[in-house]
Amino acid sequence: MGSPSLPPYNPSTSTLAFDQHFTTTVRGMLLLAEIVCGMLVWILVGGTEYFHLSALCWVMFFSVSLWILTICLFIIHLIGAHYRITCIPWPKLLLCFYCSAAALYLVTAVVEAVTVNQATRGRHNYNCWAASTFFACLTTVCYVGSSYLSYCVWKTKEEEQ
Repeated sequence: MGSPSLPPYNPSTSTLAFDQHFTTTVRGMLLLAEIVCGMLVWILVGGTEYFHLSALCWVMFFSVSLWILTICLFIIHLIGAHYRITCIPWPKLLLCFYCSAAALYLVTAVVEAVTVNQATRGRHNYNCWAASTFFACLTTVCYVGSSYLSYCVWKTKEEEQ
């Protein structure tokens, strides 16, 4: 006896479809870089006695918040939910998110750079805060790149209408 045949898999009828090629696109690589560099920012600060300085508490809050939001955005793109949820104006939302994230990370990098001077050179806190400042700058560059890509998509969508 043969088993009943199953209908062929059709990704357009699936509720969630994994986009295996997303991570090879520029947007996917930028999102991965934002996740990795953002994680390094808060891990390096979190491994020190940052809670004695309110500026670094601010850095931790924004770096962790943006890191979580970026992971959520990565998952949304990875499973193609942004194609299925059409009631959300994705180009505008992404443009606003990335521009805000770039501005916040720029402020974060500046705050960290100023705070590094409050640690003793060569000590654990100094090294971690200096490295975290570097990764905050790198994360800022990634968010600026994503902002530019989002602007291009938004501008294209506006011209189509």
